[in-house]
Parts: sequence; C-alpha cells; structure tokens
Amino acid sequence: MLLRTTIITIALSLSACSSWVYRIDIPQGNYLEQKSIDKIQIGMTKEQVKFILGSPVVVDTFDNNTWNYIYRLKSGLSKKLDVQKSFTIKFEENKLISADGDFELSENFNTPFNAPIDKSSNKNPSIENSAK
Repeated sequence: MLLRTTIITIALSLSACSSWVYRIDIPQGNYLEQKSIDKIQIGMTKEQVKFILGSPVVVDTFDNNTWNYIYRLKSGLSKKLDVQKSFTIKFEENKLISADGDFELSENFNTPFNAPIDKSSNKNPSIENSAK
C-alpha cells in the first residue's frame, strides 16, 4: 500500500512539472515583411512578383492567376503568441491586377510598373529662372 501511494505521489509531482518542457516554435508557410509588400506594383509580371515575395504556398487549382501567401506561427510557449497572416495576389494576362490581405499596400501600388515618367512635371523652377 505504501509503495502504491509513493508511486502515485511521484507520478503526480512529475506531471506538475510538464510546463517545464521546452516546446519549439513551429513556423509554416511564407514569412512576408511589409518592406517586401511595399515593392510590388500593379502591372508587374508573375516572375517579378515571385522574385520579390518568393514562391506562393498555394496557387489556386482552378485559377492559376490567384496566388496565396499564408504564414502561420505556432508558438511553443503560449497560444496567445500564435500568428496567422495571409496575402492574396491576382493576375490577369500575366500582369498583377490586385492584392489583398493582412498587409497594407504602399502608396505606389496603384501606379503601373514601368509607367513612363512625365518629365515636364519634374522641372526645377530654380533652374528655369536662372536660365532666363
């Protein structure tokens, strides 16, 4: 009887130490940073987007023009620290047409990539006045 009580006491006290077990963080998917998202613009090709953001985790099976970048971090410490982010990009005729997700798009996103620069609006008035 004393042996059983001792074994049960030891087992219960060891199970109380289970919070001391080290659990690793488990990252899965594409980790994206805001600075990478800021570089993409409408009109970029699939290759250019892939160069900036990397290959997508999921390409829509029924629509090859939709790419999904999904990132999930399962924390070993606490469920409060778990992170999940997603970012979806759509193409039309091999050109980027829209992006949506857990990141903010830059001010330049809607400016077409490789759009011609209007040189008449970039004139420096101090240079023009000195030439007169």
